[in-house]
Amino acid sequence: QVQLVESGGGLVQAGGSLRLSCAASGSIFSINDMGWYRQAPGKQRELVADITSGGATNYAGSVKGRFTISRDNAKNTVYLQMNSLKPEDTAVYYCNVWVKTVATTIYRSYWGQGTQVTVSS
Repeated sequence: QVQLVESGGGLVQAGGSLRLSCAASGSIFSINDMGWYRQAPGKQRELVADITSGGATNYAGSVKGRFTISRDNAKNTVYLQMNSLKPEDTAVYYCNVWVKTVATTIYRSYWGQGTQVTVSS
């Protein structure tokens, strides 16, 4: 089994910053892509950013230049540094990690429990 624990959400004023963390634990053999998604009320879940095992990154256009995704492979942790936050960034943020466990031969997708980010104007 694999567990993902997210932290770092909260309430911040527009223009402020937050840093989200997502730590994976359990019977992990290796981790491939790691990413962050968000879902605002009444909207579909959307990709915010992801990062490959080699460190290549991809960002949604709406956050490019403001958010930075990174990972610490030794800690099985992915981070999302969010700067210059806007009210439209308000959403529940979910981490997503592709993991191969010691019991499987393929990578499977796992989701965190979600953390609320609220940006006030």
